[in-house]
Amino acid sequence: MRNKLFRLLSLSLALGAVSVPRLRAQEAAPPEFKSHYFELCDLAVAKIENAESKGPYFVDSYAVRALCAAYDSTGRQKYLDACRQWSDRMVQYQEQMSPSGAYYMHYNRKPGQTNGDWYAADSSSIGMAVLATGVRCSGAERQRFVDSAKKFADLVIANYIKPSGGVTDGLWSKSDHEWWCSTGLFGSFSFLLYANTGDDRYLNAGLGAVNWLNGWDLTKDQPFPLSQQGPAMLMYVMECYSAGWPYIIKDDSRKAGALAKVNWCFNWITNEQQKAFADSQWPPTKGWGMKFGGLPFHEYVFSRNLPEDQGLMIKGDAGLERLEKIVFDGKPALTQLPMFMLMSYAERLNPGAIYRNAR
Repeated sequence: MRNKLFRLLSLSLALGAVSVPRLRAQEAAPPEFKSHYFELCDLAVAKIENAESKGPYFVDSYAVRALCAAYDSTGRQKYLDACRQWSDRMVQYQEQMSPSGAYYMHYNRKPGQTNGDWYAADSSSIGMAVLATGVRCSGAERQRFVDSAKKFADLVIANYIKPSGGVTDGLWSKSDHEWWCSTGLFGSFSFLLYANTGDDRYLNAGLGAVNWLNGWDLTKDQPFPLSQQGPAMLMYVMECYSAGWPYIIKDDSRKAGALAKVNWCFNWITNEQQKAFADSQWPPTKGWGMKFGGLPFHEYVFSRNLPEDQGLMIKGDAGLERLEKIVFDGKPALTQLPMFMLMSYAERLNPGAIYRNAR
């Protein structure tokens, strides 16, 4: 025990990010996390209940998933009711979309239209939120939401998965090749759908996405490359590994490739989290930099998946605390940054709730 504490202390001194008391009680989240989490939850309820609210639905979807976790831990009906209302709206739009099974993203192709871009990546985020809502419902309502997720999944499996396992981004005028964002997000969605249905088609789709990501170079020249996307790429690619890890580890070869990719991603994340915001290419207050809010989520997930790496929870706490100083410097506003932070808070305060399933 003393040796373990010494190793943790050495790590903390090297990172310069935490204090000794935090290490001795790292299971307990920093006390401000809970109050900040529920403050953002209440703001999110108002946003997603408002049918006239602006902004793409994939951003709302991260708040919906976090609100589902908040409902689990508190039993507050207002959290679940907001998610049900939002998800019902997504299903109503879906019923009017072409191609059949697509989700409306709140931009580009609209319900009833037969032209314009439509993206599998953003729709995967929406699908995960609809599915998470269904998990907390029962009877016909649950089935309606699960069926909605299955319709979307079946559309992508039938049309947009390549033999490599990689996923194209649906009806994207820029490219019809496998793409990191659609592959990462549809892969994570597929794993969650498998967990709730037991249908091997969805497990195979998720594992195919992992196979493609394992062999893919994050740094190569490609549409929306790492040099431009930065934390956005890491947040979305890691979703596939975070959601799929219980299935990935069942095959030694796949696990080895996944572990190499995960370690590469965490090295990149650690390097960027240690930079001063002023020195970052991606300031967390705008653009792709706002995805920094979702990176602690993956650190928390893998602090359980890789318990030997005790530094991940510490790094996640340090990263989230730095972002809090921006968001809670005055009255918080629901930009993309706190919307993604909600996922990180949820995983830290209620581990595993984001990936809860009905089975």
